Amino acid sequence: MLKKILYLARHAKSDWKRHALSDFERPLNSRGQRDAQLMASILKAKETTPDLILSSPAIRAKETAHIYHHALDGELHFDVRIYEASHLNLYYIAQEAFQKVDHLMIVGHNPGLTDLHNILSDTPLYNLVTGAIVAIVFEKKIERHRGKQLFFEYPKKYLPQDKF
Repeated sequence: MLKKILYLARHAKSDWKRHALSDFERPLNSRGQRDAQLMASILKAKETTPDLILSSPAIRAKETAHIYHHALDGELHFDVRIYEASHLNLYYIAQEAFQKVDHLMIVGHNPGLTDLHNILSDTPLYNLVTGAIVAIVFEKKIERHRGKQLFFEYPKKYLPQDKF
């Protein structure tokens, strides 16, 4: 059996200025667009190759997923179950996808992504910040605390702090 790699990607920074939009409809802001492009280039340099990118259909997640898909290829699908999903629901979605693929990226939201990471990985994580991506590898099958964190990348690791 091949190793399974799970990439958990939190959507990039969204636009809060348009108050009439629902949470689901919020797009990326300019910083989010910049950060998603940066993270896509970092993933490409790491030779990240998801077979499948599953994304929340919320606009900010879709925009982030499209940027990653453009840079990394693989199939791209949107799954309404990812929006507002708990870590347990995300776990079941990942299990289902891993029956068909070996390298899976989930683009979604907190707190589900951070919580999923913390039940699967050998390395605790306080918060998967906007635009962050963490990779977890599993030797045989996905089990609690059996995954090894390959990397944890986030925009502020590479960019100067934004000034408020």
